[in-house]
Amino acid sequence: MKFFKQASALLLGILLISGLTACSGQADKSATAVVQADTAKIFAATFPDLEGQSQPLKQWQGKILVLNFWAPWCPPCRAEIPDFIALQEKYRAQGVVFVGLALDQKDKVQAFSDEIGINYPILLGESDAAELGKLAGNRLGGLPFTAIFAQNGDIVSTVTGELKREQLEATLKGLI
Repeated sequence: MKFFKQASALLLGILLISGLTACSGQADKSATAVVQADTAKIFAATFPDLEGQSQPLKQWQGKILVLNFWAPWCPPCRAEIPDFIALQEKYRAQGVVFVGLALDQKDKVQAFSDEIGINYPILLGESDAAELGKLAGNRLGGLPFTAIFAQNGDIVSTVTGELKREQLEATLKGLI
């Protein structure tokens, strides 16, 4: 019985630390390498936008895609979005597209999007988006999570935690 209590306490501690690390706001520097993922499954996914229209991810194939998994209640998510807005404007003409995949209810996502003036597509995913994130390399399910796709559809970088503008811009410049 004592063994099971100790094992349970250890497992709970590991899960707690993993959860805190995943939404700590610190980008996981080790996760910025090319990810081997089944991108065909990722681009086959379809999610509704804020108007309720189905949006297939395949419409952004052939572009440099910054796919950001986020939620309005997540402080590091909220912190990085102003940089995404600025970089979407700056690099739109070079074929860069930001897409936000929100893991929350439509009304909360819409309110935050309107408040901050998001200028790129926002899709609503909830649990399906979390599963898609795992396919893209987000094994722990942390937020925010960003996957950057090259024009050929390969994932060239993933970051769990707040993605700093300098790091993102360096990656984008390497792809343009």
